[in-house]
Formats: sequence, structure tokens, C-alpha cells
Amino acid sequence: MKKRTILLAFIISAVAMTSGCSSNEPKTDEVKQEQTKTESVSSGVTIKPLTQKAIDENPYMAKNDANIHHDCYNSDSTDEVLPVGIYPEINVSYEKVNPNASPAVFFDNYGHSVVPLLGGLAIRDINAEETQTIGYFSPKQHDGGGYVIQSSYSFVDENNRLVCPTSNNHVLMLKATDEEGNVLPEFEKVLDIDIKAAAEAITGKTLDQNLLSVVFDYEGNLWFATGGFRIYPERQQQGAMGYISRDAINAILNGEEVDLTASTFVYELTPGEGAENGIASSKEGAVILTNQNCYLLKADNGVQVEWCTPYESAGAKDSKEGDETTGGGLAWGSGCSPSLTSNLVMFTDNQNPVNLLALDMKTGEKVASTPVIDELPEEMQVSVENSAIVYDNSEGTVSTIVCNWFGAGSAKLADADNDSSVQTYENIYDVNWLQKGNKMVMPGVERVDTIKTEDGYEMKSIWCRDDIRDTSMMKLSTATGYIYGYVQDLDSGMWQFIMIDFETGETAFSMDVSDKPGYNNMAIGMYAGSSGNALYCPTGYLELLRLQDRFVYLPEMPYRKVDLDKAMRNILTQEEFTEDGGKGNVAGWLNTITVENVHPSTTVAIRMKGLAGKTDDFKLYAYGKDGKLTEVPEDLWKIQTEDGKTPEKLSEDTLYEVHVTVEDGGSLDLSDTEKEIKIAVVLGN
Repeated sequence: MKKRTILLAFIISAVAMTSGCSSNEPKTDEVKQEQTKTESVSSGVTIKPLTQKAIDENPYMAKNDANIHHDCYNSDSTDEVLPVGIYPEINVSYEKVNPNASPAVFFDNYGHSVVPLLGGLAIRDINAEETQTIGYFSPKQHDGGGYVIQSSYSFVDENNRLVCPTSNNHVLMLKATDEEGNVLPEFEKVLDIDIKAAAEAITGKTLDQNLLSVVFDYEGNLWFATGGFRIYPERQQQGAMGYISRDAINAILNGEEVDLTASTFVYELTPGEGAENGIASSKEGAVILTNQNCYLLKADNGVQVEWCTPYESAGAKDSKEGDETTGGGLAWGSGCSPSLTSNLVMFTDNQNPVNLLALDMKTGEKVASTPVIDELPEEMQVSVENSAIVYDNSEGTVSTIVCNWFGAGSAKLADADNDSSVQTYENIYDVNWLQKGNKMVMPGVERVDTIKTEDGYEMKSIWCRDDIRDTSMMKLSTATGYIYGYVQDLDSGMWQFIMIDFETGETAFSMDVSDKPGYNNMAIGMYAGSSGNALYCPTGYLELLRLQDRFVYLPEMPYRKVDLDKAMRNILTQEEFTEDGGKGNVAGWLNTITVENVHPSTTVAIRMKGLAGKTDDFKLYAYGKDGKLTEVPEDLWKIQTEDGKTPEKLSEDTLYEVHVTVEDGGSLDLSDTEKEIKIAVVLGN
């Protein structure tokens, strides 16, 4: 057994004490401790930025959260800013149309949120108090019904079209916006291909497995794989994988007739083999992980298998008699969608113990492996059922965060007549977990680093948590240096947002949501978007939660609350800062804020952390309507502490306020609307 450090959670409550009737009032020292605790949360966590993730953008996919794993590498990481606990609050968008809060959220290049709606897909305002539909496509209303869109493996392409596998084995492409980015009230179906029928015509065989997942490679070919969440080899189900050529897709989009038998290329799998998760792609090709092998495939007027690497599995894992869990694992083989770097393919097997594997992207050779989450008590099973967070720092270290999901899978997945490709809560997940929460799943979250050495690669456990039971598909922000999740405190039953320090594994922040069972996250991911101030978390309680920082306020009108959905924080690179007219070094994030119903002259206060150096060395820059940065005159802005003092030196761990005065319609105001100001400011030193 390898040695490692098991860290205990260090949790800071983000909820102040509430008043109530009690004969035993808290002691003075306890009140002071609680006030100190709340103040420390309000001031935010220490910003620990990482280098941006090393990834080659796919020219055929959107640049934001294009799929449930963020990108075609399935990295589950973002370079966008996420909340950091500065006067944090949880806001809600209520669902009154769907049976659940939006369970999967993608974002197009315009920042529109794409979510499932009544068996189809929609662009909706998920920041509104009641979630509002702007435009949508419903199979039942717009296409005769008989099928639903499989949202888990849908994605947004580079032209903001939605690419979707369906329950009847078709792949659709939906045009959701016009050329200016305006949302179409009814999405236009511009492509509809029966992939299973095309594959059966080409192979001359009946496919027993259904279409599961799709992805574009870097040449725009659409790869597909059949399968489900449990493919048992002994059942000998026939499956396939392959692609539709980009030329054929372009021809269909141009309204031309296409012979799919000449433009669809199929690789026939051995009976009993099939995909159990999503597909990844890189410049090297498409990576597909089946229940038995990992493949790198290239399109060359046919499916070219660059390599095929087998791996071991103990088979489907289910709860045993007497266990506290009633569910099991989701997959027979690896529960991971493969996650990529430019040089490696990362996934877990399904042995006892589970191993993390690293394959060479070019050769398929297994270059490193190590057991993960292997020091739990013997009765606690491990089943990694989601693609791991993979972060490549471009300096020879790849960090992987794996999470135990055992117990979440429905026991019905073992039934011989179960179609495990059907992506519904009832079909996939254990009913007791959905109703009783995370006490019905096993714990374990671990960070393992794969390090490039002169002799190859070595794996090293950095930290492991045996006290976290998370099923929320965590997300890493390189801008903040934290891993974001949604867990349940088993002592209190309280569901909570949490932030885990990427470096140490400690819980740096938590914020209570509710102790009601319906606030289960339902095994859905955390979604970031590009606002820099929202972390979205769906629940089973018809509420889509978003964690936000109140990092901006109006000091002259403290009763007024700035709309946080119109307050953004984004990374401005040094290159962009210099090119746009900034002098010296960029310091902090670009803050873009809109305030409505303003007075002719309004002061906006922006709360910031991570600043260091002499105060006098800082300058404030603002964007003008010409897209260029200009220095803000000294008499219009200042840096101060929260109590109004002007510090001589700034410390990274202290929360400061930048106050800037803006004239409605003045040179700093980017809005043409009367009585509305919009500023975009960044510090430099």
C-alpha cells in the first residue's frame, strides 16, 4: 500500500448565526469567534492562481463550457474566474416547466446557457428568478415526438449550433441563433442523420447497442460510439464506433443530397464490447474508451486505429447484502470518460483497487499507473464513475483529481433487459441515493500528479480525502486555484457548496444550502460560464443554484444592491493589457460592471484580493468605447481598506476596495443608455 496523507476537512461556515428564542444565549467569546469566522469568509479566500491549462482549442467546438466536461479534452477545468468567498451569497432560478432544475448546462460563444427542456434543448435565462425560455427545440412539439435528446453527450459547435445524440439513434444539429447571435424562438433542425441505420447498412449487421456519445475531431469529422452505462461482455451485444466525414456534414448543411453509406465510416467492435461514457478528441484524433479497451482513432477515408490498449476490470460493482449502500457503480469497465493532455490519455480502470492509468497519446503505451482511493475501510467499495479533472500545467506535471461514486448507480442497471443508454435519473441512479443523499455513496477524493522525468513518467499522490462524498462532477478554476464541488455534511444533513484548495486538499470554504433531501445535486456537474462570478449547481428541488460574490457595491447608496448578473470578472492577459494600452504589469482581474438607474455622478466600489506592493505604484485603467485602455485620473479613484483607510502597502491576503467615480455618459461610461453606467476597469503597476 502506498503512503499518503489523509486530510481532515477544515470547514469555514459562510452562514452567520441567526437569532432565535433560547434561554441559553451564547457566551461573549463564542459570539466573537462566530463574528471572526463570518468576517474571514466575507473577506474571501487567498487567491492562488495557476498557469492556464495547456490545451489546443478545437476549432469545431464552442470556447466556453461546450459540453458537460467543459471541453473536448474532458478536462473539467476552466481558466475563468469563479467565486472566492467575498461576501458570498446563493441566488436561485426557480424551475416551473421542467420536472427538475436544468440538469446539464452548456454555454455558446455568446454566453447563452443551453439546457435540457422537456426532452429537447433550449436557450434559457438561468439567472432569472423564474427560469425563462428564450428559444428551444422540442422533439414532441417540433418533430413528431417518439424520441428525446440525450443531453449528457450533446455539445455546442463553433457556430453555436447544438449537436445532439438522440434516444432513437439519430444525431441532430440545431441552429439556435442567427448570425448576430440573436436567439431563434424555435431552433432550426439543419441536420438529422440516423447513425445506427447507416452503420447497420455498412456492416450488414444489426447493432444491439444504441448510440451513446458524439464529438467533433479537429478536422470537423463527427465521431460516434454505441454503448451504455453497463456493457456486459458475456451478453455479446454488437456495437460499433466510427465517424461521418466533414465533407458530408458541410454538404448536408448546404442542402445537398448525401449518400451516407459513402461518407459514414464504421469500425465494428467485438461482440460484448462497447463505450460506457463520452468521447474525447485532440489534434491526434478521437479517443474512445470502451468497457475493455482504449482507442485512438483517426479519419483517413475510413477508421484508422492508431492504437488499441486493453485494460483490466473486476466487472460491474454492486452493493452486497448488509451494506449501507443499495446502489453500485455505473459501468462494467472504466466509469471514466477519457481525459486528455496533448501527450497523455488519463482514465481509471475498474479493478480492486482502482488504478489511474496514463497512456502515451501517440503510441498508446501505458507509461504510468497507481492505485487510487485505496485506503478506505475494506467494506467501502470504490468505483470512479466520471471523467477525472485533468490539469496540465505545461511544465511537465499533469494533475488528476479522481472521485469515488460507488453507490450512486441503480441496481436495475444489472437487469438483462435494461437499456443503459437511456439517460434518465430513474434508469441510471439508485433511488435511495436520490432520496436519502450522500450517506448512500462511498467517500474518497484524491489528487495524483503524473510527472515527466528523464526516465519517463512517475505518479505521486499529493493528497487524499476520505471524508468527502461528492457526486457533483467537480470543477477546477486555474484563475483562483480551487476545486469547486457540492457535498452533504452527513452529521447535519446540510448540502453545501465547497472550495477545496488545489494545492493542499483542504476545504477552504463552504456555504450551507439546505438539509432537505431534494437538494441533492443529482450527479450533475458544476458549471462556470464566462461571467467570472457564478458557479451553477442544479438540484432535484426545482432550484438551479448559483454561488456568487458580492464583490461590487455602491458606497454612497448602501441600500442599493448591484445586479450581480451584470458584474463580471475576467482574466486579462499581460499581452492583451499591453496591446490595449496598459503600462507596466497587469494586476488583478478585469472588472466589467453595469449599474442601472444611477445618479449623474456615481461611485462604484469593487472588492479585490490578491494585490501586493506599494499602493502608490498602482494605476487604474479603463476601457473606452474604442476598445483601448486609458489611465483613470487620480482624482476619480482610490484604493482603500474596508474601514476606509488608505494603506501604504498592499497584502495579497487582505480584502481591498477600489472606488471609482463615473459620470453618466462620461469618458469611463461604456453604456449609451441614460441613467445607466457600464465600466470595465483593471489595475496595473
